Amino acid sequence: MASSIKIPFRFRPALLDAMKDYSGKKLLADLNAGVTVGIVAIPLAIGFAIASGMPPSAGLVTAIVAGFLIATLGGSRFQIGGPTGAFVPVLARIVSEHGPDSLVICSFMAGVLLVIMGMAGLGKVIKYIPFPVTMGFTSGIAVVIFSGQIGDFLGLNIEHLEPDFLPKMQQYAENLGHLNWLALAIGVAAVLMMIYWPSRWQRRVPGTMVALIAASLLAKWLHLNVATIGDKYKIPTGFPPFHLPHPHLGDFTLLLGPAMTIAMLGAIESLLSAVVADGLTNDKHDSNQELLGQGIANICSPLFGGFAATGAIARTGTNIRCGAVSPVSGIVHSLTLLVLMLVAAKLANAIPLCALAAVLLVVSFKMGEWHEFARLRRIPRSDALVFLAVFGLTVLTTLTLAVVVGIVLAALLFIKRVSEASTITALDETHPVSGGRPIWADESWPDGVYLFRIQGAFFFGTADMLETSFRRAGARLRVMVLLCEDVFSMDATGLNALESLHERLQRHHQHLILCKVSHQPLDVIRQSGFLDELGKDNLTTSVEDALERARGLLYPPQQK
Repeated sequence: MASSIKIPFRFRPALLDAMKDYSGKKLLADLNAGVTVGIVAIPLAIGFAIASGMPPSAGLVTAIVAGFLIATLGGSRFQIGGPTGAFVPVLARIVSEHGPDSLVICSFMAGVLLVIMGMAGLGKVIKYIPFPVTMGFTSGIAVVIFSGQIGDFLGLNIEHLEPDFLPKMQQYAENLGHLNWLALAIGVAAVLMMIYWPSRWQRRVPGTMVALIAASLLAKWLHLNVATIGDKYKIPTGFPPFHLPHPHLGDFTLLLGPAMTIAMLGAIESLLSAVVADGLTNDKHDSNQELLGQGIANICSPLFGGFAATGAIARTGTNIRCGAVSPVSGIVHSLTLLVLMLVAAKLANAIPLCALAAVLLVVSFKMGEWHEFARLRRIPRSDALVFLAVFGLTVLTTLTLAVVVGIVLAALLFIKRVSEASTITALDETHPVSGGRPIWADESWPDGVYLFRIQGAFFFGTADMLETSFRRAGARLRVMVLLCEDVFSMDATGLNALESLHERLQRHHQHLILCKVSHQPLDVIRQSGFLDELGKDNLTTSVEDALERARGLLYPPQQK
């Protein structure tokens, strides 16, 4: 008889379910939302590409290819994918240290990692990364993006901008004497226009587009001496051809760390964006399918000259507010970008860099969770320290280090929370165990029998408590009874601690009895073979049975 093979994942994009009851009315709603969010995405795609050290066309290609695939193959009905600010610090460092070709390879590797994460079912785990970690990342990345745009905003002509925050600030200070007042004036005007653009017009005509168009026309008609996109880059009028990268073996080992950072950031931001979309629409996304879609998008985007992409929270929110009802709006968003790239690419060359910097300054300011700093005194100290640590590392060091430390801190924070919820309490005849009354109140308590109640998870954070309980019992201990009815989970370290306790008790001719063990820990004990070592008689289903077994061990029948 052939054994059945259980597939750990299913491939079912949200688009398939959305098409079941699709109609012409829904198509019109998706067309309206898709075209609007496509227009919103133009300056952001160009701006994030330039901020990452890539040509503007790479940002547009990323938004087109990755945005199309994320909408088609992802697990959310409303997700809009493309280049985002979260990637800017790590992408800019890769380009600065290894070159643009390495970024293409790195994005491809990150896509493969995301596919593996989706197939392994890690989507449900990643989206529960603690709030202080994600907010620390977000605010830190906002500061990094903001700091990277100051030079263009002030019109400073700095050929090679340092990737690190403090050296970058020093460069700005040293070049302030070359400030371009015209560029600063245009940048300030663009910022004010975006801030005060009427919200009732924002859905139809985004303030960012108005600011960029106005700045471009002003600079062109008045022949102002300000740098434009066309002075540094040229946006091609055609779509880039398919290009298969040819990496060397050493590239994989060199770029594995940054690729893992991109994959982790992409997973966090895309799932966070999907969760936000669920909250706005009362929908429910498939987190593992979302990672699969994100992974495929990141594999394909570099093949056309693009780079890493993920779900964009702001554009996804705009998509929902504009009336989107299905992933078709995300597909329309990509097609809108494609048409604009083929038809109006030359117009983007006239955009002043100071105006584009103004767009990213406003985006980064809105991106940061600045109100969280005011709440630091009111949240638990451990959460506040994690938030500040992740924020500080993101700003002052590499994002790769910040991601690694953030994940480690998230794990430690989880361990701390579970440890605080797990307890081992010594009980005696004055402590009620059942029904509010000591169930052995009428019995004589056997001398040398110690009863401990374990509550919560029995894992490596609880092992030290067990050791403390053993020492607390002291030399009078003859039988230790562990009441485990409130233990909902046991891991390998908890099992090892239990085995070590049993061996130590045996060496001193003492005994261990487990009482009322719940389902999951019991499975672990049985599968490991520890139950055979312990003896089935020492596994009881009630405190009364445990006490009776303790009497049998202390006073064998021949001694009665």
